[in-house]
Amino acid sequence: MAPCLSFFFLFLFAFSAIPANSLPTFFPGAAYQSLIKQAKISKPKLPFKTHYFPQTLDHFTFQPKSSKLFYQKYLINSDYWRKGAPIFVYTGNEGNIEWFAANTGFMLDIAPKFKALLVFIEHRFYGKSMPFGKDSYQSAKTLGYLNSQQALADFAVLIASLKQNLSSEASPVVVFGGSYGGMLAAWFRLKYPHIAIGALASSAPILQFDKLIPWSSFYDAVSQDFKDVSLNCYQVIKGSWAELEAMSTQKQALAELSKTFRTCKSLHSTASARDWLWTAFVYTAMVNYPTKADFMKPLPAYPVQKMCKIIDKIPSGATKLSRAFAAASLYYNYSRSENCFKIEHEVDGHGLHGWDWQTCTEMVMPMTCSKESMFPPSGFDYEEFAEQCQMKYGVSPRPHWITTEFGGERIQKVLKRFGSNIIFSNGMQDPWSRGGVLKNISSSIIALVTEKGAHHVDFRSATKKDPKWLIQLRKQEVEIIQKWLNEYYADL
Repeated sequence: MAPCLSFFFLFLFAFSAIPANSLPTFFPGAAYQSLIKQAKISKPKLPFKTHYFPQTLDHFTFQPKSSKLFYQKYLINSDYWRKGAPIFVYTGNEGNIEWFAANTGFMLDIAPKFKALLVFIEHRFYGKSMPFGKDSYQSAKTLGYLNSQQALADFAVLIASLKQNLSSEASPVVVFGGSYGGMLAAWFRLKYPHIAIGALASSAPILQFDKLIPWSSFYDAVSQDFKDVSLNCYQVIKGSWAELEAMSTQKQALAELSKTFRTCKSLHSTASARDWLWTAFVYTAMVNYPTKADFMKPLPAYPVQKMCKIIDKIPSGATKLSRAFAAASLYYNYSRSENCFKIEHEVDGHGLHGWDWQTCTEMVMPMTCSKESMFPPSGFDYEEFAEQCQMKYGVSPRPHWITTEFGGERIQKVLKRFGSNIIFSNGMQDPWSRGGVLKNISSSIIALVTEKGAHHVDFRSATKKDPKWLIQLRKQEVEIIQKWLNEYYADL
């Protein structure tokens, strides 16, 4: 029985050969498995100017190589800004920064009200921000500089320099981030409170580490999303894995699967078909937005409901596997532009391929599938995971490092005692919400929770079709940020 996806995203498990009993790592924002090639995709036209900052390679040691500089990409929109007004900074995630700027229209929407300068900073080792150029992923010697602590320091140095260059040192800074970027935003406020007066962390699963929450939470939540829509839909998906496993033992199994899954090229592994289905259901649950979106793939409003409608409409005489395939096809081909599916030849369209290094080092998020899940029940094997990381990088994961660095079982007490001015926004349709802060910790560390919200849905551009609960959520966020700024200017 295949184990559940162990650990974090966005995300990727780009080993050259994926064992039959392994699955790709998922993270909010990540794409489908084996994303070794980077696709040439058209980039959206964004109202930002591109800049590059000479960034220090290593902020924490003074070895000769530490002072090496690389050019870190960042985007700026100053259309509404005036000197002394706030600076809103997006703390970049695991991908090229244009992708996140294109999907964080909320900041553009509120910039006129606050006369804010908008800055989107690209995370080191993603997009164009490569410390060693084309050799950045060459080995652990270069990738060793890829971690969240270095990224937070990058943000701090760049922000301080930018304010000085603008001769606007008094401008208050508020950091924004979604998913991994949301974790970075919250951690930034804790680590660098003298630089940012507040943080809005949307869909930030900062409790997903160690043993802070039950390991089955993520997949239980994905399953519940489908179950809430249709019990039959949930049961069909749950039963499809056994049919797939039974088919894999038959003669000509790969040929039959290739036909069933309408692949462009013959499959080399039944695991590829399994991963393809698995990916579609997980990411569709994550981005179950109330309006059309193309964050992961072009999808209709409420795509989970649309998937279940496909399953429920197909006569019961059809196999569960064929019905699961029909539903998953919505994720990969809603635009109906694909005549066949490149199941084993997906490409990395957003520059995400550094995430598997991060999951093999510090971002260790154990996950299991319970019997209530619509995925095959399984446990978590740390030794197997560590062995795979050793094979690929020659490094061992540090499963307790994030809770040591940012707070473990006492994280909420740490936040209450040392933190302030943080909004944790979570939607309960998003499986990552189970690892988020869901209750107010203090009067200034606030949890905004919506029952129907999906993965950082509040960061998306406002539309005329937005439901009332989403409009109200954004209104609350704006009011809280305004309060922070009022207090800051009053203190000045």
